[in-house]
Amino acid sequence: MPNSVDNGRRAREGAEMEIPPDVQAYYAIGDEQARLGAGHGRLEALRTTELLHRWLPPAPAVVLDVGGAAGRYALPLADEGYTVHLVDPVPLHVEQARAASAAARRPLASVTEGDARALAFDDGSVDAVLLLGPLYHLPSRPDRLRAWAEARRVLRPGGVVVAAAISRFGSTIDGFASGFLRDPRFAEVVRRGVETGEHVNADRVPGWFATAYFHRADELAHEVEEAGLELDGPVAVEGPGSFQRGIEELLDDPGTRERVLDAIRRVEREPSLLGASAHLLVRGRRA
Repeated sequence: MPNSVDNGRRAREGAEMEIPPDVQAYYAIGDEQARLGAGHGRLEALRTTELLHRWLPPAPAVVLDVGGAAGRYALPLADEGYTVHLVDPVPLHVEQARAASAAARRPLASVTEGDARALAFDDGSVDAVLLLGPLYHLPSRPDRLRAWAEARRVLRPGGVVVAAAISRFGSTIDGFASGFLRDPRFAEVVRRGVETGEHVNADRVPGWFATAYFHRADELAHEVEEAGLELDGPVAVEGPGSFQRGIEELLDDPGTRERVLDAIRRVEREPSLLGASAHLLVRGRRA
């Protein structure tokens, strides 16, 4: 749990860290709260929830949701009996999560503004850490490894980290699916992204995302192992459904939805298909 002395030190350290201005501006618009309820975001949420239920220890485990935004995963977990602390660097997300928590049947244990690289929680104080957003907004590898190290630090022995990454080839596929490749500027975004993993939307064009890092599947696995955690994954979140047109119609029908999810499950660990999934999920366990 939080400790007044250590937390104050770590909070100061976190305050000195910068979140790229375009990332803050991207999320300040407020679209993230509704994103996971429609289109491909809905498929992402369905599969992420499924994998969390597969990998998390049972309630009433203590879960730290780092980068938890408005509480899309934190609030349902709290409702299931988990003790959930949410941390996010975006003030709007913190406000939204607090408001949603106040109205919930089972509120969150805490909602605070903070940074994945300097968590204001004690060593060995939680059973699970969720990193479902921070890794792809830390373009610097040392920063990502610091986030992994912080997650491991706050875990109890036997605890798990569940982390998400965006595929290195996500913008390539999106360029075709969305027609963005008509614009030579997006073609440059794609080229740079594939070569370096750095996604840079210098002109802040709506729909082109913000500053980010896109992982290769093996690279994500290496980060888990470098953090001293036992690896499970990566697995594809949306898999071949990542850029399926009309995904809403497929998900609306219960029978078709289950066939879609089953098809993704069947190939979720297929190495030759991992890069074609918009998101990847991985679990690391502290021995």
